[in-house]
Amino acid sequence: MRSLYRARRVHTFGHPPTGDWVLVDGRHVERVGAGDPPQADRTVELPGATIVPGLIDSHIHLTSLGLSAENEEVAAARSASDLLAIARRRAADGPDTVLALQGYDETLWADPTLPTLDELDEASNTPLVIRRTDGHVALLNTPALSLADALDTPGVERDAEGRPTGVVTGTANRLVGRWSATARTEHAIEALQLSGAARAASHGVTTVHEMALPLEFGPLDLETLLAHRRDLPVSVEVVLGLMDVPKAVELGLRAIGGDLATDGSLGARTAAIGDPYRDGPGRGELAFDAEILEGFFRDGHDAGLQVGMHAIGDRAIEQVLGAWERIYHRLDSRERRHFRARRHRIEHFEMPTLAQIERAAMLGLAISMQPAFDAAWGYPGALYERRVGADRAWAMNPVRTILDRGLELGVGSDAPVVPVDAWATIRAMETHHDPTQRVPRADAIRVHTTGSARLAHQEEKKGVLEPGMHADLAAYDVDPLSVGDVTGLRPILTVSIGREVWLA
Repeated sequence: MRSLYRARRVHTFGHPPTGDWVLVDGRHVERVGAGDPPQADRTVELPGATIVPGLIDSHIHLTSLGLSAENEEVAAARSASDLLAIARRRAADGPDTVLALQGYDETLWADPTLPTLDELDEASNTPLVIRRTDGHVALLNTPALSLADALDTPGVERDAEGRPTGVVTGTANRLVGRWSATARTEHAIEALQLSGAARAASHGVTTVHEMALPLEFGPLDLETLLAHRRDLPVSVEVVLGLMDVPKAVELGLRAIGGDLATDGSLGARTAAIGDPYRDGPGRGELAFDAEILEGFFRDGHDAGLQVGMHAIGDRAIEQVLGAWERIYHRLDSRERRHFRARRHRIEHFEMPTLAQIERAAMLGLAISMQPAFDAAWGYPGALYERRVGADRAWAMNPVRTILDRGLELGVGSDAPVVPVDAWATIRAMETHHDPTQRVPRADAIRVHTTGSARLAHQEEKKGVLEPGMHADLAAYDVDPLSVGDVTGLRPILTVSIGREVWLA
């Protein structure tokens, strides 16, 4: 089936740079051109519209994104009392085995004080788990703490008398996530992943890099995704969040590690940073011994996999870079060339120093960032400044510097941490809190298309609209390159690998 899409303008981000029609032959672009179009089996008229390549989200969690659609009121909560009221209403609605909520962000509250364990117990007799927007903190009532078998696990916060407060982080948080996920059936997981993928398509996203975390969401979550991912409305590249190299090879996956965390998050004060937090104790914690991390990197590289790791704080980034440098320095020239071609990844990379950026560039590492974090937390008085102070906050998420130093850079949302709104990501690059780090819109779009494609070694398939490339495109009723502000921009049509998956 040959389909012709006729629009006012087509931006290919390749050659030719513009046209007014795209001819699609099944799954692939056959031609892009201007003037009289060729014959086709069907013609889709898009008068006044502009077509651009489909956007690629380089870091996403589909099941959690699907859950976020059921938890919009949690994200909208602006106090502990709001959050408790939601929990009470949900607890009264049904006899769920586990009442699982997600998406609160206490940094948006006038009073950031979290609910007490007694208040959580009062809100629900059912085991209650409320996860923070970044997924690195959860609030549990007593039944959940007991049934999750988490009370003796590192990460359970306790008061001066040694009594649990209901707050869990780190190992305990991951254990609780896995335990609460066991309440979901395969059918429920399928529905959540479909919901998340559909939401991505509705924002012009045609490919996602799924950061699978079996240790946190259970093996059924990954098994379900692998079984039906080709039926989802977006193309899904799965990154296995385990250190099990043989498992990744067995599953036929090309990437491992992904969002497997060397540290936590700034919101939870668990990101590993060099100097202490400004508004709380400690410097966060590293999750892995340096030798274990280096061994995993070496094993993954030797198995032919692309290896990634979540690293937010400067101390976590230092550990990751040090491990890679020790491996790289033992290689000869030919082996180093192959190493650099692998494009091993660092996810987030929020707090790098200039020296760390240069070292990452020398190693040929690829960086996967979430610029919308800067829009949410990077401005004066926002979360970054509260956690680490104005000077350190000002230097965070340096996207322009990373591009200028020649690193491979792709971007995503980490949805549902922030919405899967690709144009919000592009706007965040345009309006970075530091004017010297701002990225012009056309360059920002390239980062969100070809940049993210290169992170997954898909530059020969995705990112531009040229003959032979995947037919991944989105049409808009305005020109995204020339409209004044892309806030709220949504496509009227999204096509993923030749399938029309979203129609406004």
